[in-house]
Amino acid sequence: MNVFSIESFMDELAMLAGADPVEFRLAHLEDPRAREVVSAAARRFGWRAWRRTPARGRGFGFARYKNLAAYCAVALELKVEPATGALTVGRVVAAADCGEAISPDGVRNQIEGAIVQSLSWTMIEQVDWNADRRTSVDWNAYPIMRFPALPQDVEVEVIDRPSEPFLGVGEAGQGPTAAALANALADATGKRLRDLPLTAEKVKAAIVMT
Repeated sequence: MNVFSIESFMDELAMLAGADPVEFRLAHLEDPRAREVVSAAARRFGWRAWRRTPARGRGFGFARYKNLAAYCAVALELKVEPATGALTVGRVVAAADCGEAISPDGVRNQIEGAIVQSLSWTMIEQVDWNADRRTSVDWNAYPIMRFPALPQDVEVEVIDRPSEPFLGVGEAGQGPTAAALANALADATGKRLRDLPLTAEKVKAAIVMT
């Protein structure tokens, strides 16, 4: 939630400054490893070459997990269905620096899983209640992302640093993914939604208000 809030605000600041979101972040980052992660994700995504089309947006998010573990940046593209508010995540690109990558494939698996879990949290998951009690009492009643809603493509670039201590990759991808999705939604619709999850109903209501 913290990274979702901070990185959403970073995009709002970039917009007010009339700056590109990635360039704005780089202009305010001094940590060389943070800068490299941001640059790597943007480069692999093709941030500068990306072309806007109707109802589509791109978003970016970055964080160092708990300010002391792995660095992770995420860029993604999003399609919005105006009639329903439904969101379709297209290509997702992440870059991660967890120090020495003892198992690069394991790092990729961890970040890929973080991306999927975070998208599920950010778009779908919530506990439901009625006037008397909680109605989400088991996995049948609790909404999670299903296979048809998975991103169309996920790429993870691992920045290996054999001379550096292993930081642990943990949940490094969750925060940046949530922020990237929210920023892509704002880019596609011109509306900034701050109340999670970003359900189709909330998105449709925001679009109708325009």
